[in-house]
Amino acid sequence: MWEIFVAIVLGLVEGLTEFAPVSSTGHMIIVDDLLFKSNEIFGDEVANAFKVVIQLGSILAVVIIFWGRFMDLLGVRKIRTESGDPAQKLNLLQIIVGLLPAGVLGVLFEDYIDEYLFSTNTVAVGLLLGAFLMLAADKFQPKVLKAESVDQITYKQALGVGLIQCLALWPGFSRSGSTISGGVLLGMSHRSASDFTFIMAVPIMAGASLIKVVKYWDYFSLDVLPFFIAGFISAFIFSLVFIRFFLKLINKIKLKPFAYYRIGLALLLFLLAL
Repeated sequence: MWEIFVAIVLGLVEGLTEFAPVSSTGHMIIVDDLLFKSNEIFGDEVANAFKVVIQLGSILAVVIIFWGRFMDLLGVRKIRTESGDPAQKLNLLQIIVGLLPAGVLGVLFEDYIDEYLFSTNTVAVGLLLGAFLMLAADKFQPKVLKAESVDQITYKQALGVGLIQCLALWPGFSRSGSTISGGVLLGMSHRSASDFTFIMAVPIMAGASLIKVVKYWDYFSLDVLPFFIAGFISAFIFSLVFIRFFLKLINKIKLKPFAYYRIGLALLLFLLAL
């Protein structure tokens, strides 16, 4: 039962932080690596496989929330834009443009990042730097927005967000924190930048997760299946609830509250590392 409880709590942490601009990596270090230590319960390989499983739960939540949008992007069915203009609409090529920079760098430097950058101190540094970027985004957002909705995003904005997303390769920087901030600085509303971020996250996260599933396939055994299932369901449910809540509020609360939270979390990580 203890293992199931650990799985549910870690799924909750994943669900609440994977798509929030606060860094799921930083929270996993505090909750799992420093408190539960699932790697000591099951071994490093099973613990790593579990983190892939709960990430898949979060990805599924995004797919369900944006199901109509994904069907439209794939040409399965057509939806009208938020502005009501069927001629101006987010398309698949814009998603690809946004994905390419971080995708290429991620493939080239994955082993280096995993070996040298996943430590408490590097994550704390990423949290601080990401917080400063978020504060800058709120402060210097253009007064005249070029993209009030995700359907008004240009290719130039998509590429700019993709380039800024490269910062998220540094653990703790946060994929959503960097991309939403980048979008806001490039003239998107907080909501349109968030929508673009979540839609763009699905293929890159799914691809990375599938690669890791293959890598850890031998550790998906029947004896740990209940642990994996509990974590997957927990991550899925909490992601579903949080993302809907976040998208309703982001234009009102903006990024500043998350930035201050990140600064506090970074200080906590530095203290824990002493």
